[in-house]
Formats: sequence, C-alpha cells, structure tokens
Amino acid sequence: QVQLRESGGGLAQAGGSLRLSCAASGTITTIKAMGWYRQAPGKQRELVAAVTSGGSTDYADSLKGRFTISRDNAKNMVYLQMDSLKPEDTAVYYCYTRHSWGAYWGQGTQVTVSS
Repeated sequence: QVQLRESGGGLAQAGGSLRLSCAASGTITTIKAMGWYRQAPGKQRELVAAVTSGGSTDYADSLKGRFTISRDNAKNMVYLQMDSLKPEDTAVYYCYTRHSWGAYWGQGTQVTVSS
C-alpha cells in the first residue's frame, strides 16, 4: 500500500503560479514513477506530468514550458511547479504512483485559476 498526501492547491490569477506537493508513504520501494493527473469538470482525467525513479520526465504536450515536475527521492516527494497559469488549468489535480501492478492515487487538490 502507498499513501499519498497532496498539498499546495488553491486559487491563483491567470498568469500566476502555484506549486503542488505530494508526499508518498508506505511501500515506496516499489514505485516506478510518480506524477500528476488532472480532471476538469465534465472532462476526462488527463496526464499532466510524470517522473520515473530514474529521473526521466514526461509532460502533456500542451503543458510543456509552463509546468515543471520534480522529485525528491530522499523525501519521497514529487512536486509540480505551475507557471503562467490559465483559466483552463482549473481542475482537480491528483498525485499518483505507478507500480508494476497498477497505481495508487491521492485524494486530489483543487486548483482554480481566475481570469
């Protein structure tokens, strides 16, 4: 089992920044990748960014250049720096960990960007 605790969501103005954090605990040695998905109202959940245990990163094409994912393996943390926010970034952001057998998800943190 892996437990994930997200923090850092909230309200931002368009053009502003927010930084999300996610702390993992439990069976963390089996984590192959950590990252973030998001789900906006009425839309499907979509990948935002992910980082593997080896440090390789993957981003949604539409977010490259504005969002940056990083990982602190010593602290079992993953971060998402979100810059130049747009109203369309408004969504619930979910932290996840990927394992050989599946994934664990956090409860989600709301990000709201006002125009």
